[in-house]
Amino acid sequence: MISFIDVDLELDKKPLFQNLNLTIEKGELVYIVGKSGSGKTTLLKSLYMDVKPKKGEIRIAGYSSRTIKKRQIPLLRRKLGIVFQDFRLLEDRNVYDNLAFVLEVTGTKDKLIKDKVMQALASVGLEHAAKQMPLHLSGGEQQRIAIARALVREPLVILADEPTGNLDPDTSLEILDYLKRINQQGIVVLIGTHDYELVRHSPSRTLQIKELNLQDTTIEPSTTGFRPASS
Repeated sequence: MISFIDVDLELDKKPLFQNLNLTIEKGELVYIVGKSGSGKTTLLKSLYMDVKPKKGEIRIAGYSSRTIKKRQIPLLRRKLGIVFQDFRLLEDRNVYDNLAFVLEVTGTKDKLIKDKVMQALASVGLEHAAKQMPLHLSGGEQQRIAIARALVREPLVILADEPTGNLDPDTSLEILDYLKRINQQGIVVLIGTHDYELVRHSPSRTLQIKELNLQDTTIEPSTTGFRPASS
Protein backbone atom coordinates (compact mmCIF):
# COMPACT_ATOMS: atom_id res chain seq x y z
CA MET A 1 0.00 0.00 0.00
CA ILE A 2 2.82 2.43 0.92
CA SER A 3 6.52 2.32 0.06
CA PHE A 4 9.42 4.70 0.60
CA ILE A 5 12.40 3.83 -1.59
CA ASP A 6 15.74 5.56 -0.84
CA VAL A 7 13.84 8.72 0.13
CA ASP A 8 15.38 11.99 1.34
CA LEU A 9 12.97 14.56 2.80
CA GLU A 10 13.76 18.14 3.78
CA LEU A 11 11.92 21.02 5.40
CA ASP A 12 13.24 24.53 4.73
CA LYS A 13 16.46 22.90 3.48
CA LYS A 14 16.89 21.05 6.78
CA PRO A 15 17.33 17.27 6.27
CA LEU A 16 14.67 15.28 8.09
CA PHE A 17 15.05 11.82 6.54
CA GLN A 18 17.85 10.28 4.50
CA ASN A 19 17.80 7.04 2.50
CA LEU A 20 14.46 6.08 4.01
CA ASN A 21 13.23 2.63 2.99
CA LEU A 22 9.90 1.53 4.39
CA THR A 23 6.92 -0.62 3.45
CA ILE A 24 3.47 -0.49 5.04
CA GLU A 25 1.09 -3.27 4.06
CA LYS A 26 -2.66 -3.18 3.53
CA GLY A 27 -4.55 -3.35 6.82
CA GLU A 28 -1.74 -2.17 9.10
CA LEU A 29 -2.10 0.32 11.95
CA VAL A 30 1.24 2.05 12.43
CA TYR A 31 2.38 4.65 14.94
CA ILE A 32 5.06 7.11 13.85
CA VAL A 33 6.65 8.45 17.02
CA GLY A 34 9.14 11.18 17.66
CA LYS A 35 9.48 14.42 19.55
CA SER A 36 7.80 17.59 18.31
CA GLY A 37 9.62 18.95 15.25
CA SER A 38 11.22 15.63 14.37
CA GLY A 39 9.49 15.33 11.00
CA LYS A 40 6.24 13.44 11.62
CA THR A 41 4.06 16.03 9.88
CA THR A 42 6.43 16.36 6.92
CA LEU A 43 6.44 12.59 6.50
CA LEU A 44 2.64 12.48 6.43
CA LYS A 45 2.50 15.44 4.04
CA SER A 46 4.78 13.57 1.66
CA LEU A 47 2.15 10.84 1.42
CA TYR A 48 -0.43 13.24 0.02
CA MET A 49 2.22 14.91 -2.14
CA ASP A 50 2.19 18.23 -0.30
CA VAL A 51 5.93 17.69 0.17
CA LYS A 52 7.96 16.05 -2.58
CA PRO A 53 11.06 13.97 -1.77
CA LYS A 54 14.44 15.50 -2.47
CA LYS A 55 15.57 12.07 -3.63
CA GLY A 56 14.01 8.64 -4.09
CA GLU A 57 10.42 7.55 -4.62
CA ILE A 58 7.23 7.35 -2.59
CA ARG A 59 4.51 4.96 -3.72
CA ILE A 60 1.00 5.08 -2.28
CA ALA A 61 -2.39 3.80 -3.43
CA GLY A 62 -1.13 3.13 -6.95
CA TYR A 63 0.63 6.49 -7.42
CA SER A 64 4.34 7.33 -7.48
CA SER A 65 5.99 10.60 -6.48
CA ARG A 66 8.21 10.25 -9.55
CA THR A 67 5.45 10.00 -12.13
CA ILE A 68 2.36 11.65 -10.61
CA LYS A 69 1.08 14.65 -12.55
CA LYS A 70 -0.16 17.78 -10.82
CA ARG A 71 -3.69 17.09 -12.08
CA GLN A 72 -3.55 13.61 -10.52
CA ILE A 73 -2.77 14.78 -6.97
CA PRO A 74 -6.48 15.50 -6.18
CA LEU A 75 -7.28 11.97 -7.39
CA LEU A 76 -4.70 10.54 -4.99
CA ARG A 77 -6.06 12.61 -2.12
CA ARG A 78 -9.53 11.20 -2.70
CA LYS A 79 -8.10 7.83 -1.68
CA LEU A 80 -6.75 9.27 1.57
CA GLY A 81 -8.42 10.58 4.71
CA ILE A 82 -6.54 13.16 6.76
CA VAL A 83 -7.15 13.93 10.45
CA PHE A 84 -5.43 16.99 11.92
CA GLN A 85 -4.71 17.93 15.54
CA ASP A 86 -6.74 21.13 15.27
CA PHE A 87 -9.85 19.59 13.64
CA ARG A 88 -10.05 22.14 10.75
CA LEU A 89 -13.83 22.05 10.53
CA LEU A 90 -15.69 24.78 8.66
CA GLU A 91 -17.19 26.91 11.43
CA ASP A 92 -19.86 28.51 9.22
CA ARG A 93 -21.46 25.16 8.31
CA ASN A 94 -23.15 22.54 10.41
CA VAL A 95 -21.73 19.06 10.87
CA TYR A 96 -23.70 17.55 8.00
CA ASP A 97 -22.61 20.27 5.59
CA ASN A 98 -18.96 19.89 6.64
CA LEU A 99 -19.03 16.29 5.45
CA ALA A 100 -21.29 16.90 2.46
CA PHE A 101 -18.92 19.58 1.18
CA VAL A 102 -16.13 17.00 0.86
CA LEU A 103 -18.34 14.93 -1.42
CA GLU A 104 -19.78 17.85 -3.36
CA VAL A 105 -16.36 19.12 -4.46
CA THR A 106 -15.50 15.69 -5.85
CA GLY A 107 -18.69 15.43 -7.87
CA THR A 108 -20.58 12.86 -5.83
CA LYS A 109 -24.19 12.55 -6.96
CA ASP A 110 -26.67 14.32 -4.68
CA LYS A 111 -28.70 11.18 -4.08
CA LEU A 112 -25.64 9.44 -2.63
CA ILE A 113 -24.41 12.25 -0.39
CA LYS A 114 -26.93 11.90 2.43
CA ASP A 115 -26.37 8.16 2.84
CA LYS A 116 -22.57 8.53 2.80
CA VAL A 117 -22.60 11.41 5.30
CA MET A 118 -24.94 9.68 7.73
CA GLN A 119 -23.00 6.43 7.47
CA ALA A 120 -19.75 8.25 8.28
CA LEU A 121 -21.34 10.02 11.25
CA ALA A 122 -22.78 6.74 12.52
CA SER A 123 -19.31 5.20 12.42
CA VAL A 124 -18.21 7.69 15.11
CA GLY A 125 -21.50 7.65 17.03
CA LEU A 126 -22.54 11.19 16.09
CA GLU A 127 -25.37 10.88 13.59
CA HIS A 128 -27.55 12.80 16.08
CA ALA A 129 -25.20 15.83 15.75
CA ALA A 130 -25.70 16.30 12.01
CA LYS A 131 -27.47 19.67 12.31
CA GLN A 132 -25.26 21.11 15.06
CA MET A 133 -22.56 23.69 14.52
CA PRO A 134 -19.00 22.49 15.19
CA LEU A 135 -18.28 25.12 17.85
CA HIS A 136 -21.22 23.85 19.92
CA LEU A 137 -19.51 20.47 20.28
CA SER A 138 -16.77 19.38 22.66
CA GLY A 139 -13.19 18.96 21.46
CA GLY A 140 -13.57 15.20 21.42
CA GLU A 141 -16.79 15.42 19.40
CA GLN A 142 -15.15 17.80 16.93
CA GLN A 143 -12.30 15.34 16.44
CA ARG A 144 -14.80 12.53 15.89
CA ILE A 145 -16.46 14.70 13.23
CA ALA A 146 -13.02 15.21 11.67
CA ILE A 147 -12.57 11.43 11.58
CA ALA A 148 -16.00 11.05 9.96
CA ARG A 149 -15.01 13.66 7.37
CA ALA A 150 -11.87 11.64 6.63
CA LEU A 151 -13.99 8.50 6.22
CA VAL A 152 -16.77 9.91 4.08
CA ARG A 153 -14.95 9.25 0.78
CA GLU A 154 -14.21 5.64 1.80
CA PRO A 155 -10.42 6.03 1.75
CA LEU A 156 -7.75 3.36 1.51
CA VAL A 157 -5.53 5.13 4.05
CA ILE A 158 -6.16 7.37 7.07
CA LEU A 159 -3.35 9.77 8.04
CA ALA A 160 -3.77 11.10 11.58
CA ASP A 161 -1.35 13.86 12.60
CA GLU A 162 -1.27 14.21 16.42
CA PRO A 163 -5.02 13.43 16.55
CA THR A 164 -5.13 13.50 20.36
CA GLY A 165 -2.79 16.45 20.90
CA ASN A 166 -5.56 18.83 22.06
CA LEU A 167 -7.59 16.33 24.07
CA ASP A 168 -7.83 15.11 27.67
CA PRO A 169 -6.75 11.54 28.58
CA ASP A 170 -10.17 9.85 28.44
CA THR A 171 -11.07 11.54 25.16
CA SER A 172 -7.67 10.65 23.70
CA LEU A 173 -8.34 6.98 24.35
CA GLU A 174 -11.78 7.31 22.82
CA ILE A 175 -10.33 8.80 19.62
CA LEU A 176 -7.72 6.05 19.50
CA ASP A 177 -10.48 3.47 19.83
CA TYR A 178 -12.32 4.92 16.82
CA LEU A 179 -9.13 4.85 14.75
CA LYS A 180 -8.60 1.20 15.71
CA ARG A 181 -12.16 0.36 14.63
CA ILE A 182 -11.49 1.99 11.28
CA ASN A 183 -8.33 -0.07 10.91
CA GLN A 184 -10.32 -3.23 11.60
CA GLN A 185 -12.27 -2.48 8.41
CA GLY A 186 -9.05 -3.06 6.46
CA ILE A 187 -8.09 0.61 6.12
CA VAL A 188 -4.43 1.49 6.69
CA VAL A 189 -4.13 3.92 9.62
CA LEU A 190 -0.96 5.94 10.27
CA ILE A 191 -0.88 7.87 13.55
CA GLY A 192 1.83 10.47 14.04
CA THR A 193 2.33 11.21 17.73
CA HIS A 194 4.89 12.35 20.28
CA ASP A 195 2.85 10.69 23.04
CA TYR A 196 4.55 7.41 23.93
CA GLU A 197 2.00 6.78 26.68
CA LEU A 198 -0.73 6.60 24.06
CA VAL A 199 1.25 3.93 22.20
CA ARG A 200 1.92 2.01 25.42
CA HIS A 201 -1.80 1.92 26.13
CA SER A 202 -2.61 0.22 22.82
CA PRO A 203 0.51 -1.19 21.15
CA SER A 204 0.80 -1.77 17.41
CA ARG A 205 3.63 -1.55 14.92
CA THR A 206 5.68 1.49 15.92
CA LEU A 207 8.22 3.41 13.84
CA GLN A 208 10.50 5.78 15.73
CA ILE A 209 12.17 8.77 14.09
CA LYS A 210 15.83 8.44 14.89
CA GLU A 211 19.01 9.65 13.21
CA LEU A 212 17.27 10.93 10.04
CA ASN A 213 15.45 7.63 9.56
CA LEU A 214 12.56 5.49 10.77
CA GLN A 215 13.23 2.39 12.81
CA ASP A 216 10.84 -0.32 13.93
CA THR A 217 10.80 -0.21 17.70
CA THR A 218 9.08 -2.00 20.55
CA ILE A 219 7.25 -0.01 23.20
CA GLU A 220 6.09 -2.15 26.09
CA PRO A 221 2.41 -1.98 27.06
CA SER A 222 1.59 0.25 30.01
CA THR A 223 0.93 -1.43 33.35
CA THR A 224 -0.44 1.77 34.88
CA GLY A 225 -3.13 4.25 33.96
CA PHE A 226 -2.86 6.36 30.80
CA ARG A 227 -1.03 9.65 31.30
CA PRO A 228 -0.84 11.74 28.11
CA ALA A 229 2.30 13.61 27.18
CA SER A 230 2.09 17.39 27.37
CA SER A 231 1.64 19.10 24.00
